[in-house]
Amino acid sequence: MKKLYSLFAGTLLFASASLNAQCPGNRYHDYDFPITPTKTSDVVYGSNIKETGAAQTLLMDIYEPSGDVSTSRALVIVAHGGSFIGGSKTAGDVVPICNDLARLGYVAASMEYRVGMNNFPFPGPDSADATEAVMRAVHDGRAAVRFFRKNARVGGNTYKIDTNNIYFAGVSAGGFIGLHMAYLDQLSEYPNYIDTLQPGLLGGVEGLSGSQGYPSEVKAVVNICGAIGDTAWIKPGDEPVLSFHGTNDNTVPYGSAVIVLSGFYPLLEVDGSATIDEQVDLLGIENCFETFEGADHTPEISGGTAATQAAYYDTIITITRNFLEHFTCGIPLDCNKTITPIMGIDDIAADADFNIYPNPTYNSATIDLEAFKGNDVTIELYDVMGRKAKSVNNIKTESYTLQRDNLPSGIYFMNVMVEGRIFSKKIIFE
Repeated sequence: MKKLYSLFAGTLLFASASLNAQCPGNRYHDYDFPITPTKTSDVVYGSNIKETGAAQTLLMDIYEPSGDVSTSRALVIVAHGGSFIGGSKTAGDVVPICNDLARLGYVAASMEYRVGMNNFPFPGPDSADATEAVMRAVHDGRAAVRFFRKNARVGGNTYKIDTNNIYFAGVSAGGFIGLHMAYLDQLSEYPNYIDTLQPGLLGGVEGLSGSQGYPSEVKAVVNICGAIGDTAWIKPGDEPVLSFHGTNDNTVPYGSAVIVLSGFYPLLEVDGSATIDEQVDLLGIENCFETFEGADHTPEISGGTAATQAAYYDTIITITRNFLEHFTCGIPLDCNKTITPIMGIDDIAADADFNIYPNPTYNSATIDLEAFKGNDVTIELYDVMGRKAKSVNNIKTESYTLQRDNLPSGIYFMNVMVEGRIFSKKIIFE
């Protein structure tokens, strides 16, 4: 774990009182919007040519805080993993992040991008094929940012975005996208073995995936187990970065090494999060870096038990909360794993709470409802994709035993609703 405060930290601290006016109450710190976010699916943000020569319409799913009345909200664009040959904007590596960011008060956009690599699987991709795949995805990421800035300028600002607070977060390949958007910003830095005049790669650094002419800069980047082609591209004054990475990552190198696609195709040497951390420290760029000792790739969604995955995920969402809140609200930067976001004070009574035990569990769990005795209670259970898995109404007892039935293993969100108030916790079925 590392912290690095900019030379302007004193100024930020001095100005925090005025900046916090942009973040009323506990917005961006706690789950002030606990109900399942409002999701608008398949919003078109652009189009471009795939590696096959076919055209692709580019879509995103936009998550907004439920019941929010703010007209100026920070935005986080989130990109999925999949080694640039697969993945989805509705996959389990990004949907929980989008839901939780929206519960915190952000607008979150899960973007798809062009995936596919020349010569995969046969006769096998090389460094040029891999680099071109990254470039196509980066062009799409820039177009996603531009889409919101164009919409804010000439489209009525449909999603009520504060265009001064746009961030990019990515998992695995999505981390590659965010890092290259931030740091590969000159055409002269592109490898000379790439033909940037081929269809699908036109348009220089910005590309032609949509909303040309609008800025594509982001305020900061969250990189979850990603890498960059060369840390030499990172310059003083570049975007701040938060990285998470396992020391035993066998998919994307923790440090600097040759990346091997699907465990079989050696592609090119890349610089992982540890090497990126050294470079941004050297250059004085504000950053946080959380090392997962002994962990493999994306441990929050793969490997280990559901409880272990949940612990990694809580670390990721909590430090991400701290990192983004620093830039959005002007509070001091905290790179540590602090208290996981909780329900906002406007939504929860000071003397009321509920407990779940055992948690994690296998077959059933008891919910302690003593704090709500005498009231009708409704319990709803949602999976990480935001789909309702169970609902029980008119509970008047001081405890209730929830049966797992045929629910798959994994993390769920339990909402307990009492007299218009919502209380929320996670439950894990192993």
